[in-house]
Amino acid sequence: MGAKKSTITKDKIASMYMNFRLENIGKLKSVYQFAKTNSFDETIFYSYFANVENLEKEVFKIFLEKTLELIQKDSNYESYDTKSKMLSFYFTFFEILSANRSYVTMSLKEHQNPLKNLTQLSSLKSGFRQYVLEIYSNQELMKNEKIQIFQKKALQETAWIQLLMTLKFWLSDESPAFEKTDIYIEKSVKLSFELMNSAPLDSLIDFGKFIYKEKIQNI
Repeated sequence: MGAKKSTITKDKIASMYMNFRLENIGKLKSVYQFAKTNSFDETIFYSYFANVENLEKEVFKIFLEKTLELIQKDSNYESYDTKSKMLSFYFTFFEILSANRSYVTMSLKEHQNPLKNLTQLSSLKSGFRQYVLEIYSNQELMKNEKIQIFQKKALQETAWIQLLMTLKFWLSDESPAFEKTDIYIEKSVKLSFELMNSAPLDSLIDFGKFIYKEKIQNI
């Protein structure tokens, strides 16, 4: 069949798969048929992915990798404080998700059981937790005694839950250009840092009012 491995990258296969899922009803039934349709050898698929489930996880990992690649291209990024780095990550990550919203929405709402859908995010979770550890490790926040007590794993898990909550908000956001998600990001990141700095009240009230207005009143 044709295409050489050098011309078919991991990212290209992931992009082909997203297009396939959006254009076809149901999951991919045959890797052979998928490869044939896209004019590359089936062996190339298996050189990157063990199976389709592994590919689905890799799609979200690629979103993360692209995010990190973009934010680190900013010449000012390394001089940012931790909060600014986190905001930069969030805005860039959700910009990438928005560019692929049809696929993300379909894949994360495919099963009635939310836990089944979240299995696709396992590689994203691992990479994001590592990123969180890196940006917090040499920052002033880590010198705070309360942060030292707040174990690294707890910090990573809290950051992951916050990302999931933002993802859930974004999935239901119907505002133009997802501007309400931008507001959610600003308020939630600000709140999380003020909580760690023991000055949360004003931000907690502000964020609470926003969530009440956008979610609770619409139930």
